[in-house]
Amino acid sequence: MDDRPVAPGSSRLAHGWRLMNSGSVPREIVLEFIRPAVRAVPSSMARRLGSCRISLLALMDSTVTSQWSETELGLEVRVTITDLEEHDVAMELLLCLGQVLWGKLSANELQAYWTLLDREIREGITGEIDEQALEEKRSLLAGRSRADRWGQLERYGCASFAGTTAEYVHCLWHDVTVRIGPDHLPAPQLWRRLELLARWFPPDRGYRLLPTEGSSRKEQVL
Repeated sequence: MDDRPVAPGSSRLAHGWRLMNSGSVPREIVLEFIRPAVRAVPSSMARRLGSCRISLLALMDSTVTSQWSETELGLEVRVTITDLEEHDVAMELLLCLGQVLWGKLSANELQAYWTLLDREIREGITGEIDEQALEEKRSLLAGRSRADRWGQLERYGCASFAGTTAEYVHCLWHDVTVRIGPDHLPAPQLWRRLELLARWFPPDRGYRLLPTEGSSRKEQVL
């Protein structure tokens, strides 16, 4: 790993986004993970999200791995790099983008995504895209708080969509291997979600949702 820190200041990323450098971030995280992940974000998705400034923070004893806010200057995303693997730092960034994008979907897009989730539940799918979505899904299905049913539904929808968006960009960034098991989203349902995202936000030129035969792209576990 290249432990040399990135020089303090602001640097340009793909889509006109900015990386706000504190001067304590290892160079490898930026060059090998943040920049490639941001480049993989489809241009149509980036336009929907708008201007974005990303800060990587080396905070000790922080219980928050990532957070975002929308300001007059655009989207602000902050990711804590302490105690996170380099790849996980990029995934936390992509999860934040997915959370923001959830609030920017059109009525027709929301209806299509809720229909997809309803179909999965009717199919008896108990797994999910990631741990947060799985926790929200279990809470929803268990009906732990019927008084907050709509709140549970919204939290589940947002968590599952954010995770799906992150994995969609992840698949454009490099090859992935799908995990199997009752806690994970089965491959048919996973690809159904990814194909929906690909219709709404097509990959930019040079990126593909599925690798071509003989592809040499790096592979990561999804």
